[in-house]
Amino acid sequence: MTVWKSSFRVRSSSLKLAVLGGSFNPVHIGHMALADDVCSSLGYDRVLFVPAAVPPHKEMVPGVSARERLSMVQIACSTDSRFVAESCEIERDGVSYTWDTVDYLEKKYASSLEGKIGIILGSDLFAGFHLWKNAALLAKRCNLILARRPEQSSFAKSANRALGEYAQLENSGDSFDISKEPLFSEAAVLDNPLLPVSSTQIRNLALSGGGFKYLVPSGVFEYIIGGNLYGRK
Repeated sequence: MTVWKSSFRVRSSSLKLAVLGGSFNPVHIGHMALADDVCSSLGYDRVLFVPAAVPPHKEMVPGVSARERLSMVQIACSTDSRFVAESCEIERDGVSYTWDTVDYLEKKYASSLEGKIGIILGSDLFAGFHLWKNAALLAKRCNLILARRPEQSSFAKSANRALGEYAQLENSGDSFDISKEPLFSEAAVLDNPLLPVSSTQIRNLALSGGGFKYLVPSGVFEYIIGGNLYGRK
């Protein structure tokens, strides 16, 4: 599969940047809507979609390569100039830590970055954030953005599996009290719209032959069908 380099050029004018990391397996309309709300509600100029090479907190289902996940993100971001596919974690390879990514992005955008980089966290990540690499320092170094996420259904054949200590916290996102987490004391809480869609759901629909055409950007749907991804024939 062909992977395109991002066409985005770092400009000298100031940019307020936010990072939306994830496996994006695949990227879907919920991700796009969240990024749109971050720009519209919080005034960010760009949202960098950063696919993880190897997430530190979960084991991904096999079958789709990191390059294919990156290609889908690049296709999705190509339709909106506010969104940029950032390939640094895929290119870096190995376990992907947000701390390392922020270090890279601060250097890359040194001439144009306005203020701190924003880190977007879905509610499924709230309870385990303290386990992240340099979590306390990260909370000071960046602006944390706490976003709502719809409840997730589990499909045995297509669900990712949480690892280690994260497994014990996997289902606590909806009940987690953010006011009791000191690391979130200065975080922005986003009242984003909840779209009942997830990557797990899309993988399951693709595997079972169900319809998911309007749950992903049109180019991503064509990429999945054309590449027979997720067992789709």
